[in-house]
Amino acid sequence: MPPKPKFTKEEIVAAALELVSEKGIEALTARELGARLGSSARPIFTVFNSMEEVQEEVRAAALKRFESYAEKAMHYTPVFKQVGMQMILFAMEEPKLYQLVYMSENAGATDFEGITQQLGDVAQLCVDVIQRDYGLSAEDAKTLFEHVWIYTFGIGALCATGMCRFSQDEIIQMLGQDFMAMLFYAKSGRMNMPTPIPKMEGLSLIH
Repeated sequence: MPPKPKFTKEEIVAAALELVSEKGIEALTARELGARLGSSARPIFTVFNSMEEVQEEVRAAALKRFESYAEKAMHYTPVFKQVGMQMILFAMEEPKLYQLVYMSENAGATDFEGITQQLGDVAQLCVDVIQRDYGLSAEDAKTLFEHVWIYTFGIGALCATGMCRFSQDEIIQMLGQDFMAMLFYAKSGRMNMPTPIPKMEGLSLIH
C-alpha cells in the first residue's frame, strides 16, 4: 500500500509558487521546496513524479495569478487598455512570476499563435473586446492585439528585470499612444496589407 501523502498537491504547488515568486524558478529545487514545506524532499515525490511536473504546475498557477490581475480590467473602460495596465502591474509586483510566464524559453512556440496559446483565456478575451468596442473585423482585432501585446510585453519586461521603473501616468500615456496609433492604422484598412521593403541605394543585406 503506497504511503499516504504528507502534503496535498495544492499545498505543494502553493509553497512552490511562493518560493518562485520570491527567488525565481532557479530556486525551485526539491531541497528548497522541502525546506519551504518544513520537511525533507521525500513527501514531494509521493505526489509528483519529478520536479519538472512541479514546475509545470507552478507555471499554470502563476498564469492563474496573472489572470486574477487581468480580471480586474473588466470593471474599467476601455477594457483592453486596462488589461495592458494590469499586465505591467503584474510585472512590477510579481517580477519573478512575470519572468516565468512571459520570459521563459518557449520551445513549442514557432510563431505568435503559439505564444497566445500560452496566455490562456486572456488573449481571446482581449481580441473579442477590441472587435466589439472598436468595430474591427476579427482578423484586424487579432492583428492589433498582437502588435499592442508585444509593445506591452516589452514594457513589462523592462519593469520585471529592474531596467526601468515607470509611473502610472507614464504607462497610461505610452499604452494609449501605441494603441491609438495601431487603431488608426487598422481603421485605414492597411493593417493586414504586406509592407513593402524600401530599396536603399548602395546597401545590401546579402554579402
